[in-house]
Parts: sequence; structure tokens; C-alpha cells
Amino acid sequence: MLGPSNLQHVFALCVSAAFLLTTVESYVCTSCSRKQCRSNLTATCAPSQACFSLQQEFSFSGQQIDLVQEKGCSLGACAPLAFSVTFGDRTTFSYDRRCCQGKQCNKENVPLTPKSSNPNGIECPACYNETNLSCNPVHLQCTGAETKCIEVVGTVTINRIPYFALFGMGCATESACNLELSIVNGTNVRSYCVGPKSGSPPLMSITSAVLPAVFLLKVLL
Repeated sequence: MLGPSNLQHVFALCVSAAFLLTTVESYVCTSCSRKQCRSNLTATCAPSQACFSLQQEFSFSGQQIDLVQEKGCSLGACAPLAFSVTFGDRTTFSYDRRCCQGKQCNKENVPLTPKSSNPNGIECPACYNETNLSCNPVHLQCTGAETKCIEVVGTVTINRIPYFALFGMGCATESACNLELSIVNGTNVRSYCVGPKSGSPPLMSITSAVLPAVFLLKVLL
């Protein structure tokens, strides 16, 4: 049986070992957001975290309207995700989240993959609207890896109440289908895809999730 002094010695050894293990396994990631991503700020990640690098880009008629960059330690397990969408009114959106583990492995800015302009034979209804949960779609010839017809609804939450933010239809990569995530300016989006065919995809599956919020907005106004 160990005496008090021996127990204290064993406890001290355990604490020291745990500290050394944490020190070895934890690592530093580049940390920045939006316009600060050219700085040398860092953050120390826990062993259960990973470094991430996220880029989001809105473009209109081939001209970049908004580019958002973010880097740091992931909140939990980091899952890579990259997709692109082409809406009507010549509006496009690209999203690229990358994960890595290692000292400042997310330091370098990785450019978004250029979108192909080669038609792939698929046609989708396309439109984009930031004022109403509907729009008048036109036929859009899809290009490159955008082989799915998509529908997207976006909301922003203010004081725990969701408000309508955007509605769009168009062509998308398969990785953009059936997502629920937050994008630029805190907009929460939900997406729904149908197979590669002409015609309007069904609206009920996605709009039913946001219609109560839209009706609530009308009542409050």
C-alpha cells in the first residue's frame, strides 16, 4: 500500500505525463477571418480538433462580388466540403472547406477550383431572388461538374426568428445537394436536388421547411 508521500509522487508524475502528451499532440493553426487572412495570427488547437481553411465566393457575370476567407481550429471533427452552384441572373456561388492536421498546415491560401465553361448536356430551370420565395426560371445550360438541378432557400436568424434571405434555382455539383449550412453573412441555407433533366424540380420538399418563418415575418410586419 502506498503512503501519502508516494501517492503525491505518483499523482505528480501523472499530471506531468498528461501535460507533456497534450503539448506534443496539440498544434498551432493559422487563424483569420475575412480580410484578416493575410495576417500571421495563430491559434492552438486541441488534439481532437483540426486546422481548417474555408473560402466562399459570390460572383455575378464573371465578376467577383464577395470573397470570404476563414481559417482556424475546427469546433470538432473537420469534414472537407467543396461545391459550386450557378443560379439564374448569371449569379454563381463557390464553397471550399479543407481540413488538415499539423503545424500551420492551413497557412497557404488555396485558390478555388475554376469552373468549367464546357456544356455537359444538362439543362435546369434557373433564377435568383433576394426579395421573394419564388422567381421566374429560365432554362440554363449546365457546364462542367454541375450535373444536378438544385433549389436553395436561405434565411437569417434575428432574435431567434428566421427571416427570408434568398431563393435560387440552377445547376450544381452533386456535393451541393441536400445541405444545411451557414454561408456568408450568417445566411442559413438548405438545398434540394433532382436528377439531370429539364423542367422545374418540386418545391414542396424544401420550401415547407421555411414557409412558417416567411408567414411569421409577414404577420410581424
